[in-house]
Amino acid sequence: MLKNILATIVGFVVASATVYLIETLLGHTFYPLPDTIDPNNMESLKANLHLVPNGAKVFVVIAHFSGILLGMLAAGIISKTSMIPAYIVGGLMVIATAATIIMLPKALWFSVSDGLLAIAAFFFGKSLAARHVFGALV
Repeated sequence: MLKNILATIVGFVVASATVYLIETLLGHTFYPLPDTIDPNNMESLKANLHLVPNGAKVFVVIAHFSGILLGMLAAGIISKTSMIPAYIVGGLMVIATAATIIMLPKALWFSVSDGLLAIAAFFFGKSLAARHVFGALV
């Protein structure tokens, strides 16, 4: 039981850190946000989202996909006995991705690709986590 709680927490931290590293550190390094945008202010983002470079948006999609995948994998590796931690991590991250799509008005290509890849990452993450959970039971 305690191991599954730890697996869920660590999986979520891994997922969140992955999103941060790819979206903020890499994405904003290669495609800096315009000076008119305050990334910590939701209203500033909403009003100026059209100024964000497309490359930065691609990094966001990659970050969400990678975060879900790696978070679920980490949860499966640590748990070794249950898929529930991986499902919790993946589910929370898919919900966070959906919330981002809903809260910020984006181009259709971005919303569709971010949503579909988040769902795909959940299923790929499920498969990767299952290898560690069910592989340990055999």
